[in-house]
Amino acid sequence: MENTIERSQLLGEIVTNDFRAAGIFKEAGIDFCCGGKKSVEDACKEKNIDPETMLKKLQELEVTPATPGNNYNEWALDFLCDYIVNTHHSFVRKNLPELIFYTQKIASVHGDNHTELREVEALFSKVNEELTQHMKAEEEVLFPAIKAALHTKSEESRQLIRSEIARMADEHEFAGGAMDQINELTGNYTVPADACNTYLVALKLLEQFEDDLHVHVHLENNILFEKALQL
Repeated sequence: MENTIERSQLLGEIVTNDFRAAGIFKEAGIDFCCGGKKSVEDACKEKNIDPETMLKKLQELEVTPATPGNNYNEWALDFLCDYIVNTHHSFVRKNLPELIFYTQKIASVHGDNHTELREVEALFSKVNEELTQHMKAEEEVLFPAIKAALHTKSEESRQLIRSEIARMADEHEFAGGAMDQINELTGNYTVPADACNTYLVALKLLEQFEDDLHVHVHLENNILFEKALQL
């Protein structure tokens, strides 16, 4: 079988075609959601990774049978909108208050010995504010406009989609960038020797939150938004 993945292929396209690639990029610390428009070669250069080693791992997926799973790229757009709300928006809403509490708590208790925690607290506070407003706009404006465009093909809906997506892509960039900074500040969520259980839980929740956000943003940036703009 001829390998079809090349150095110039975009990260978002690769994950859209085979979601298993997301795990390979995560392991390498490569952002495939907000960074979905980067090529394999450019992303590897940024992380000082040999592109050929990455390509080999990705190409192995092509000859490895996939287990049944979610092929998001084949879903109808209205169904994908509902899935994002019911899965990822629900996850974010449940975890934002807990993470605000935990990041404030560990900054208060451990901030003298680990000054980076104060920056983590400030960054996550901004993520909380941004995502709360962002999800509300998606649920009340963008997603209804996508559903309307699917069924009525109205020009008003299409214009609304274009303007909302342009703004929301920037908001994704901010949230993803803030979580990248938190990841770096905490050494990839490494638990220090003097950490209490609260510290440990906070880092674990932050890591889970970032993992979910990567999938969440990928579904929107690389699948939903791309197809909605073509309506």
